[in-house]
Amino acid sequence: MNLTSLSYWEQTSFFAADVVIVGSGIVGLNAAIYIKEKQPKCSLIILERGFLPAGASTKNAGFACFGSISELIEQEKTCGTDGLHRLISKRWKGLQKLRSIVGDVQLDFKNYGGYELFTSQQTTLLEECVLKIGHFNQLIADIVDRKDTFSIGPNPTVFGFEGVSSLIENPLEAQLDPGKMMKALIAKATGLGISILNHCEVLRYRAESSGINIESNQGNFRGKRLLFCNNAFATQLLPQLALKPGRGQIIITKPINQLKIKGTFHYEKGYYYFRNVGNRLLLGGGRNLDFFTEETQQFGETPLVQNTLFRLLKEVILPTTSFEIEQKWSGIMAFGPALYPIIEEVEPHVFCAVRCNGMGIAIGSQTGAEAGEMVLNSL
Repeated sequence: MNLTSLSYWEQTSFFAADVVIVGSGIVGLNAAIYIKEKQPKCSLIILERGFLPAGASTKNAGFACFGSISELIEQEKTCGTDGLHRLISKRWKGLQKLRSIVGDVQLDFKNYGGYELFTSQQTTLLEECVLKIGHFNQLIADIVDRKDTFSIGPNPTVFGFEGVSSLIENPLEAQLDPGKMMKALIAKATGLGISILNHCEVLRYRAESSGINIESNQGNFRGKRLLFCNNAFATQLLPQLALKPGRGQIIITKPINQLKIKGTFHYEKGYYYFRNVGNRLLLGGGRNLDFFTEETQQFGETPLVQNTLFRLLKEVILPTTSFEIEQKWSGIMAFGPALYPIIEEVEPHVFCAVRCNGMGIAIGSQTGAEAGEMVLNSL
């Protein structure tokens, strides 16, 4: 949009703020809410390139989890025991912060518990995970205020699975509705006087003596501070960031009569995940089948992943139940060499809070709050 086509009123009321945030997902909204609650006179604009948040905030599976045993084993190898303790603490605190901000009713938060599946071909992995139950229970006891979080689960036949030999249970896991979560966060943000402008893609920015000039497809914005919260898409303008996109493909069935499955379920070190959505079955994952292809910022589905998800439903999860796929979609997450999100000042007055490593529900609120505090301290 040419600035000359804008009215004086539009330019003075909609195109300048103390803080401009890029991305209206869970991190961006929480950062804005934190700033506005701490400093009510601070003006904020959130620029969102999509009609809805364009990454994964409204497209994820709605798992309120902090890691299955096999995932934690791999993560401990990366960040060490102390680092993993800090990471789980961030995830747990983030979940509690999200619940306190939005409320369980608006989140449609249901504490049905979570389970990790092991097939009869995964005896080595199962043995390793069982041996680690005590270790991880002790590691997180002070975080969750419970000494027996992980335990051997019930007989897998109660869920109707085929070929599943064992389950490890986590009663603290829950599920929520990402759509309702985002609607509630948007309502809270706008209620505080935060402007959210959709279909507004940031093209470039530059620092000037009077602040940051942000060029978009809808016109030029100005802010004293600029905060990128667009996760996997941040590298389009900040290519130096150590993150890569990861597409997550998801399918959901039509309603199933007398569905036996209730809760959140993890399989193959978390690369597959499924849950009930009422009496529907949602299944996602398969990124590990072809990391190269799924390392993309493009939404969509692939035959390899879709066929694998369908086969997993048919042969393992719902082997004796008729079902029909109702819908397919994908979301774009951000991953990197480190498991912690990137929350930093990338250049004077320009900040980022990105790379949630597939744990946006758990860590998004905490990440947003930390980014908000960082920006506030710089004003």
